[in-house]
Amino acid sequence: MSHVGVPRGTVRKRRSLALLTAGVLTIPVLAGCSSGSEETSRGVPQDIAPAARQAVADGSTVNWAVDALPATFNAFQADADSATTRITGALLPTLFPMDKSGQPKLNTDYLESAKIIEREPKQVVLYKLNQQAVWSDGREIGAPDFVAQWRALRGKDSAFWTARNSGYERIEKIERGADDLQVRVTFAKPYGDWRSLFSPLYPKEITGSPDAFNDGARTTLKNTAGPFVLRGVSKPEGTVTLARNPRWWGDKAKLDTLVFRAVAAGDRTEALADGTVDVADIDAATADRIALARRDRGSNGQPLAHGPGSETTPAAALRSWALAHGSDEEAAEIAQAAREKNRKAVVAYTAEQKALRDFAVRKSLEPAYTQLALNGESGPLADDRVRRAVARALDREELARTVLGPLGLPAKPLGSHLALAGQPGYKDGSGALGDQNTKEAQALLADAGWTRGGAAQPPKDTKAGSEAEKKGDKGEEGDAEGAKEDAEKKSAEGAKSEKAGQDTEEKAEKAEKAEKAEKKEAEGEKAGQASEDSASRDEGLYIVGEDNKPGAHAPAQAASTGGASAIHVLAPGRTAAAQSAALRRQAGALGEDGAVAAQDKQPGGAAGAYAPVGTAAPAPAAAKGQLGKDGKALNLRFVLPSGAGSQSLRSVGDKIAVMLEKIGIGTEIIKVPDESYFKDHVASGAYDLALYSWPATAYPATDGRPIYAKPEPATDGSLLVEQNYTRVGTDHIDQLFDQAAAELDEKAARELMKQADARIWAAAGSIPLFQRPQLVAVDKKLANVGAFGFAAPRYQDIGFKNRQAAGSPADRKK
Repeated sequence: MSHVGVPRGTVRKRRSLALLTAGVLTIPVLAGCSSGSEETSRGVPQDIAPAARQAVADGSTVNWAVDALPATFNAFQADADSATTRITGALLPTLFPMDKSGQPKLNTDYLESAKIIEREPKQVVLYKLNQQAVWSDGREIGAPDFVAQWRALRGKDSAFWTARNSGYERIEKIERGADDLQVRVTFAKPYGDWRSLFSPLYPKEITGSPDAFNDGARTTLKNTAGPFVLRGVSKPEGTVTLARNPRWWGDKAKLDTLVFRAVAAGDRTEALADGTVDVADIDAATADRIALARRDRGSNGQPLAHGPGSETTPAAALRSWALAHGSDEEAAEIAQAAREKNRKAVVAYTAEQKALRDFAVRKSLEPAYTQLALNGESGPLADDRVRRAVARALDREELARTVLGPLGLPAKPLGSHLALAGQPGYKDGSGALGDQNTKEAQALLADAGWTRGGAAQPPKDTKAGSEAEKKGDKGEEGDAEGAKEDAEKKSAEGAKSEKAGQDTEEKAEKAEKAEKAEKKEAEGEKAGQASEDSASRDEGLYIVGEDNKPGAHAPAQAASTGGASAIHVLAPGRTAAAQSAALRRQAGALGEDGAVAAQDKQPGGAAGAYAPVGTAAPAPAAAKGQLGKDGKALNLRFVLPSGAGSQSLRSVGDKIAVMLEKIGIGTEIIKVPDESYFKDHVASGAYDLALYSWPATAYPATDGRPIYAKPEPATDGSLLVEQNYTRVGTDHIDQLFDQAAAELDEKAARELMKQADARIWAAAGSIPLFQRPQLVAVDKKLANVGAFGFAAPRYQDIGFKNRQAAGSPADRKK
């Protein structure tokens, strides 16, 4: 089950689709920059009900829920997704899958060995293939398959529609070794992440021609080399069916068939209960249902103390009965219908709970982390002082507890952008930015010119602040009248939106916004400042699609560029320059004389908040506690997904908004549909703050490079951001990634990655919060499947435990 906020499609440009210690350092140096030993970290173990193969029965079928049918079976295309990864993992060779600790491990089903045999004058890797390894058509896996994949992915032939070529462009030639089972790969440039290549490996019939690569592999895979083969795809039924591979040379698959079934996140509880699926990623609500079902096993038919009608008081039940049997026929009819509806709901819920007793919830941490992204392209966040202030305002431990604590998982904030706890090379680098400190955050904002009276002040022609602010000030006089008219329009729209919201509250008191407004009104009588700050945030709430207003647009752009985003170099004020120098000196980014390296200068944009058309105006700028500058309030647009499966993400967002209020930063929370959240808002840059996730990788030098690369200006004035959706980066960070990718010594490469991570922290464009929870509902009779953590599944080992009768448990009606 995918989660909103995990880049889909675009994230596939990274190396692997399997791919979103608490506290900080107590010494004033950047984590990851020292040459000392790695920080000892312990990840959460996987939870898969492990069993020896002899304890697993042969035969039967397992139904496994996926979010949707894969758009393509070609993992190297841009629209490949999590279902592509899951299915191709059972069908195609992966030469170095990740193990339980997140390290690449040689797969002996395909390789006898693979190692660097020459380093000078050029790097040469020799692959010795398993002599039994064959494609499902009987042909040996060999050098022609490696050559065809290299030519398709190296980026020289535009006829191949590929999403990524990282590493393949470094290869100079591929040739046969001493015999047909040896493949010799010579690199034009050194490549430390060479193990990432040729996984998955496709047969030459697919990678040998553009037509087969672009179109042929989208809907079917006729030739495979895994424990299973593709039997068929049924779009009407939403299934992809795999069957045991009769030519498989490794451990025989325990299952006869493995069915991947498309089931939406909201339908999974029902699908589990009615026997449609045996394995499904689930959310916390479904996990609670399963826990309650198992707890109620010994209730002996007594009514459940949860579910529909469980909160009805005796008095309410008596009142309902009286209405249903009263003399008022119309009221009686309504009451009887309501009672019948409730009765049916109770019956259905009870039946589901009984069926859910047969499932267990496997728990671990997903190989992905959630981050707060700060868009540094334009607006207030173009100033690194403001970004650092936002980061220093966050209590990351509290945010981790919000999501992980209720699930019984370790609630530790993540300390690295490039490794997760338990992986080699993990070290907490958050010391580069500093821990939570409200006073320091406020000082950074004050140095950037944001003051409590600033929103009420007229614009000033001042030399203080960043270069971006200077350029922004130059255009303010000319645009004063337009800005005033826009402000009046937004204020009118805001008043109209507020009135509509009040009408809705009078008709239906169950709206979340109404509840918040009532609570804050009550609190306002006790604490004026807190009330006005909260009102400022709530009045900025706008849900795209709930009225006739258009959705969010891209950020306001400089007129001087004809609509393209302007790029400005930040020149921090004297105090901020000293703070920035201290951070960079710790990171080794400065010379002994304290001069800032040119490669560490940040791109930025004109200061000032922006908001999408149709967004309600914020509360008056003079609200107590609200910071402002040159007549503008410090207000950030916080985009969050609105779907039912994104509740935990919204809870985190609400807490962040409260934390930012404490230092005088307002937030306009905009809730958008899940399906458009990433593509239309995060990737397009139509946000100030956003929450989304990145998957873990065993190859950070390769996979992290496009995520943190410094954006480059295009010929039309826009930014080429690759996958760096925060638009924050430096030349020095890029150089560290490039050096690590070319480093053949693994320890030296990890040291370079620690240095890069420290600088990413200091840039404050991406703030890692926590590793995401992984909850999987599994038929409790199944073995070797569940919450895999870092490790890739061994599909051939999955099956029902021996003491269970063979058959197809998935077909039973529970």
